Amino acid sequence: MRLLLLSDTHLPKRAKRLPEQVLAELPRADAVLHAGDWVDTATLDLLESRSRRLIAVYGNNDGPDLRARLPEVAYAGLGGLRFGVVHETGPAQGREARCAARFPDLDVLVFGHSHIPWDTTAPGGLRLLNPGSPTDRRRQPHCTYLTATAAGGALTDVTLHRLPRP
Repeated sequence: MRLLLLSDTHLPKRAKRLPEQVLAELPRADAVLHAGDWVDTATLDLLESRSRRLIAVYGNNDGPDLRARLPEVAYAGLGGLRFGVVHETGPAQGREARCAARFPDLDVLVFGHSHIPWDTTAPGGLRLLNPGSPTDRRRQPHCTYLTATAAGGALTDVTLHRLPRP
């Protein structure tokens, strides 16, 4: 199962649209996971219409229209793994222990908010992934997103994709 992981798209405030490279990933993905801060409903509508399966949450910059359509935390079984998606996980220091305690039944937690790509594993095995942002690099050298494969209870081919600077 091919996965596309996104977060913090902030459209149209930080960019006018999703990058072509991200749009090209949509038909290849069996599931798209978006960890919030959409800002506009048009991006949600676009991903809902072009994704085979969308697992998504709202973020701190998302207004009532998005909060009415999306949960704060989403859960899904994908490729034999238990996934969770959430926007905020708090400060980087202590993140693994904090998330492992909050989400003891998950194998993988996808999160956003910081715009900083993240890939660590907590004691006990919880994998934490932040895809960064495909539209707002903030203090990072590149805008980013992740792809991965979930199959047979394993997460493989986790790849951070760096987008060219506009």
